[in-house]
Formats: sequence, C-alpha cells, structure tokens
Amino acid sequence: MDDTKKYGFTTTILHSDRKKPIEHGSLHKPIHTSVTFGYADARQLASVFQGKQAGYRYGRQGNPTVSALEDKITAMEQGSSTICFATGMAAIAAIGQALLREGDHVVSSSFLFGNTNSLWQTVNGQGIDVSFVDATDVNNVEAALTPATRVVFVETIANPRTQIADLKRIGQLCRARGILYIVDNTMTSPYLFLPKSVDASLVINALTKSIGGHGHALGGSLTDTGLYDWSQFPNIFDTYKRNSSPQWGMAQIRAKSLRDFGASLGPEAAHHIAVGAETMALRMERECANALALATMLEADDRVAAVHYPGLPSHPQHALASELFRAYGGLFSFELKDGIDCFDYLNRLKLGISASNLGDTRTLVIPVAHTIFYEMGAERRAGMGIAESLIRVSVGIEDRDDLVDDFRQALPS
Repeated sequence: MDDTKKYGFTTTILHSDRKKPIEHGSLHKPIHTSVTFGYADARQLASVFQGKQAGYRYGRQGNPTVSALEDKITAMEQGSSTICFATGMAAIAAIGQALLREGDHVVSSSFLFGNTNSLWQTVNGQGIDVSFVDATDVNNVEAALTPATRVVFVETIANPRTQIADLKRIGQLCRARGILYIVDNTMTSPYLFLPKSVDASLVINALTKSIGGHGHALGGSLTDTGLYDWSQFPNIFDTYKRNSSPQWGMAQIRAKSLRDFGASLGPEAAHHIAVGAETMALRMERECANALALATMLEADDRVAAVHYPGLPSHPQHALASELFRAYGGLFSFELKDGIDCFDYLNRLKLGISASNLGDTRTLVIPVAHTIFYEMGAERRAGMGIAESLIRVSVGIEDRDDLVDDFRQALPS
C-alpha cells in the first residue's frame, strides 16, 4: 500500500492492517489473546510503563488486535489517535471519569439516546453540573455556558426523534471559547459525516452499531481529531504532561478509563468489529436508501401521524442534513394515528424484528416509550418529543421492495 497516496474510504479500511507488519502475511490482524506482554530487557519494560517507549503493558490498557482497530477508526475519522472501549457507553462514560472534576459544568443536547441521558443524570449527582438544552440552535448552547463549562456534548442525529444539532455553529462557538466539543457520531458513522469538519475535539462512536454492523460484538471508541489545544484544558494531571501537549488528553483518558476503570475492549470483539467495518460503506448506502424508501411510503399513508427522518423535506433540519451529511442515515421513527395500537402493528411485521439495537444488517423495530425510554418517565419523554406511539426503525440491508411491502401490510385495513 502506497502511504503517499490518498485512497478512498473503503480501500483505506480494507488495507489499513497492512500498513504495519503482520505475522505470516495474514491479511487481517490476528487475534492476540494474551493479557500480558514480556520483555527480555527489564529496562525496556520500565520505559514502556513510563511512556518513554511504545509497547504493551497489560491487556487492560492495550492489545495489538485492539490497536489495529484503533488505527482503522483514526483513519475513518481523519483524527490523530483513538482509544477503544468495551461499549459505546463506556466511551461516553470516559468523559466524566477521565476529564471532569467536581464543580465542572457540561452543556449537553437534550435530544439524547436514553442511556446517555441517564449517564449524564448520574454524573450530575456526583458534583458535576449538567445543563440540557435544545442543541438544534447554537444560541441555546451559548446561553447555557458558564465560566465552569468544560464540555459541550451533542449527537449528530438524535436517537430516536432524529433532531439534528447545530453542529457547525456549535463547533465555532466552542473553538472561540476554548471549550472541549464532543460529538457522538454513532447515528451517522464516519462514512456519512466527519465531525472534524465542524471543529469537534473528540468523536464518539458506538462500534456495536454501523461500524461493526452485524450485531455480534460490543464496542465503543473515542477519537481525538487533533484540533483541540489540550494545553488550555484545566483538568490535565501533571503526570500526563511529560509528553507534548497534543498527547495529554488521550494519555489521561487511556490511563483513567482503561487502566483505572477497566472499560477495555477485548481482542475477539475488536477483530469482529474490524472485519465488519470493511463493508460499512456498502451497508450504509443500502440502509440509507432503504430508510428513505420506507419513510417516504409511511409519510404518504393517512394511517401514519408523523414520520421523523432527515431525508424527508418535511423534517425541520432537512436542509442542514443535506448540507452536512453524505446521506441521511439508516434510522427513522414514526407515530401511528390515534386508535392504532403500536404493539399490534409491530406484531404484524414479518421482516422487522422487535429488538433493541441499531445499525444492524437486519431491520429492527422497537416501541420507544415502552422500552428504551420508559425509565425516564412521561414528562421527560414529552419534553424530548417522544410520543407514546413512537416506533423506532433501524433499517437493514434487506431488499427494498420487501421492506416497503412488509411495513405497508402491517398497517390496519
């Protein structure tokens, strides 16, 4: 592979392992199951532990198979480095665990995945103030900032109501104020959108979803885009200032979240995700096309009250999505007209599987208010625009006409 040539997205992923030597000419990085790594020279071991030399210390902090996946994700996001975690939620939790202290302030979009919302509530109870705002307008974010604000956190497309944050203008605001800007890219994936293009400092990906893509491995990642000046971040411990300042943040995150907290990705899962990532662009194109066809069909049916999909001209942020994203994603949600039971509808589907996940090769459906957002209560759901009849659809790679026919036949006659 010619390191001087800039290749396309899929070509880069397919051949990334070969940029470094692989045992026996293998095309994939092998699964390294050892949790410990020996050195013939004890001084070399000490140098690795002190960060003076590259190498592996213990499986909790790094592994050759996981490192190969980290390199892939860094290339996808055009970043400077990546840390992988056991789950996407562990990657988000690393923000509070490694970077925030008592008295700090976080501004977060109020349109969040239910578990992320729950996590911020937990962080809020530990002495870190969290403000939830409508991030579709940068003015709401700016109004919530305080001298103690350390982080602004948004999702690219909100799960499940598909609101789109004012990504570019929030990035400009954070850059001007020196605030760490963290963007969860899970709903778009690095194929559809690069958060670095809107000045994101750190990028979250739930690797379980579109990157892995087959629903058989948990994982998460945090990528440093290289745009943030870590020398201005007040919460870096002196221990991690021994190297150049661009490395400070990720060195602290790796130590505090992997070494101390133990949220490490295993090599077997890393291998599954890395292989799945090779077809991400192909899968995403099919899923996005299927999602648009389904959403268009449902919106035109008078038995459907509303469809929430950025690819529809009726979506409030359709123009913004068209400007920012390569395509509109593989997830949408819709509400049935009063009198149509959402459970009966779901049970009539033949292809849509009632299950909790997204970004899978198979189409998955779930009644949102009764499952993944049930815990937060009706008042909070209403504030997020989540109707009691809302159905979330994660569209798979099935044949388009089969999906359209299935979702149409499930509507009551």
